[in-house]
Order: sequence, then structure tokens, then C-alpha cells
Amino acid sequence: MSVLLFFIDGLGIGSRGEHNPLDGLKGAEPLAVFQDENRPIVFDGVMVPTDPCLGVSGRPQSASGQTTILTGVNAPAQLGYHKQGFPNTALLGILREHSIFRQLAAAGVMPVTFANAYTQRFFEDRPRWVSATTAAVEAAGLSFRTVDDLKAGQALYQDFTNGLLIARGEEVSARTPDEAAAVLANIAAGHRFTLYEYFITDKMGHAQDMNAARRVLLKLAAMVSSLLRKLDLDQTTVILTSDHGNIEDLSTRNHTLNAVPTIVWGAHRQRVASRIQSLADITPSILEVLTNAKD
Repeated sequence: MSVLLFFIDGLGIGSRGEHNPLDGLKGAEPLAVFQDENRPIVFDGVMVPTDPCLGVSGRPQSASGQTTILTGVNAPAQLGYHKQGFPNTALLGILREHSIFRQLAAAGVMPVTFANAYTQRFFEDRPRWVSATTAAVEAAGLSFRTVDDLKAGQALYQDFTNGLLIARGEEVSARTPDEAAAVLANIAAGHRFTLYEYFITDKMGHAQDMNAARRVLLKLAAMVSSLLRKLDLDQTTVILTSDHGNIEDLSTRNHTLNAVPTIVWGAHRQRVASRIQSLADITPSILEVLTNAKD
């Protein structure tokens, strides 16, 4: 029994209309969920509208939302506000103590991994501010995957097409959504828990570019569809979630107050989905299913 957590930054549940790039977008079915609609989810998935606000006023933000997803701790409530960008000292403390990778290792659930590749520049000129995921991985003492791993078919960049890497001069080949899905499915098959994260959706939401947003969403949906076809869903639970809304409403460049979709496919999908109401429920749900599932 294994779990793949597929994190998508900035994907909320929007209403239909001209400002939602998912409305009428043929081929985006795995991601196309809308407010006040109870539509079947492809591949027999279960969708749970999930609260990213967590009882704290203001627009949900990346640093505190991602910290909550990756720890099960209501980070905005701990801070008293939603923290944008990268984790501050308080959030880093939460991640060091409660990282999902640490919790799984302590429960004897191994091996666990982060599928994303880091460039050599990250290691040579480490930025002052790091993502919640970077902190969560470091808290468990896990090694990071590199561009060399990506070239060997053992990692994905956060832009799974490799377009951003190629634009930065990295000598890597472009990948189709299907090729990227094959890499992620292979990584997930070798681990009890795998995390992959994707950020471009949030960038598209801030850019308010409808055509670009639709192109990105189509590639992402194609990758998710291919991934679900390649995984053994009798033995794998796939959880797709987000930290806040953004791309679903291009009338504003700001994050939205919308619920985010948590979509669960595969083994124990009903069991996992029944436990989730807010972002703080993601990590506990993963721990529960991986430590208690008998098959």
C-alpha cells in the first residue's frame, strides 16, 4: 500500500464563467471541478471541497498553507495570520518538528521520497528563503533529487515538461505529459509515500493570462490522466490537493477565498476522503491509511 501526494499550487474550486479557464476546457476533466456542481470525477475519484482558510481571516497564502498540508498543524492559526511566499522562523520550526516525512519515518513507513529535482545552482548558491517542501524534506534528513537524476529518469522538475530548465540552459530533453507521468509512476511504485509538487498554476493565476492558463491546465490534466492510467490503483492512493485558490478566477491576480479540491483516487479513496475537511487533515489522513491499512 502506497500514497502519492500530488500538490498543485493555486488551484481552487471556482464557479463557471468567462474568468475560469477550466470552464469548457475539453481535456481538463481530472481538474475540472466547479462550485455547486456534483459531477463524476474521472477514474472513479472522490472530490472533497477543502478549507484553506483554517479559521483565520484574510486570503490563504502559500507558506502557511503548504506548511499545514505537510505537517497537519494549522499553521495560520499558530501564527495568527496567513503567511505568503516562503516559511518564516515560526513555520520552519513547525516543519522541522512535524514534517510528514519525519512522521512517516517515525511510524516505520519507509521508504518515502520527494520526486522533484533541484538544480545544481540551488546547492551552490542556496537561497536565503526555501520552500515549505524543502524544509520538510530536510527535517527528515532525506536527500534531494538532482538534474542528473532527472536525466536518468529518476526525478521530475516542478515544470514536468522541462521547458523552464531548457530556457535556463540546462542540457535536458523536453518531456511530454505522458513521459513525465511514466517517471512519476515509476518513482511512486518504489516508495510507500511520494510527494510531487507543481507551481506553475499559481504563476498563471497571478499573470491573469487566459490562453496561457488554459495551455498549462491542459498539459497538467494530461499528465494526471496518464499518471492514473499507469499506476496500480488497487495498491496506490493518489491525493491531489492545493494550498489556495488562484487560477480558477482570472478576474483578479490575488489568491481567492474559494475552497480547494482534494481529489482522491485508487485504494482507500473513500476512507481518505471521509477524513478531510481542511488542509490540516491531509497529513493525518495519509498517516492513518499508511499505518493502519491491512492491504
